[in-house]
Amino acid sequence: MAITSTYDRVRRQQLLREAEGYLDLLLVFGEQWPLRDEVRDRLGECVLQTLERLDEFSGQRAQRLYLRGQALRAMLRYADAVAPLTESAELDPDNLSVWLALAWCHKRTGRLDLAIQALEDAMDVDPTQGIVYYNLACYWALAKNIKLTVAYLSRAFDLDPNYRDLIAKEPDFDPVRHLREFQTLTAMIV
Repeated sequence: MAITSTYDRVRRQQLLREAEGYLDLLLVFGEQWPLRDEVRDRLGECVLQTLERLDEFSGQRAQRLYLRGQALRAMLRYADAVAPLTESAELDPDNLSVWLALAWCHKRTGRLDLAIQALEDAMDVDPTQGIVYYNLACYWALAKNIKLTVAYLSRAFDLDPNYRDLIAKEPDFDPVRHLREFQTLTAMIV
């Protein structure tokens, strides 16, 4: 009996690692060299199929849901990714990556309010991550709230001045780019 349970545990770990490997290929290479849609979707399907081979009661449910959501997100199936990412966040509320992925998907499904809420939850998890503040600034810019855009962007700059390099090419800031408060903040030399 102990041999079977040890074997099952090891096999589940192998499958999780296999799914993570496919996802790494999908995300890393997709970021550096955009993949053709069919290649991107095939790698995403490999993640999903590998996760399907895990039984429902194998533990690490939050991780499996996160991987599923990430695969769907990478396949541009944002609406489909929301449910597994939401459940993963409920099971593992201290996982910053889940909140960031969930916010990403909410934004792309037209739910800016939920994207902002997910990032505020991420800020509660780790208030030292500049990416959270930068994304909040982007989302508040889309909502045309200059006060919160500037406040969050300023905090992102404090945590990581390299975010300044992204401003010029970030279309999310277009709704507020012309405003004096935004221009004053982004024109400051560090």
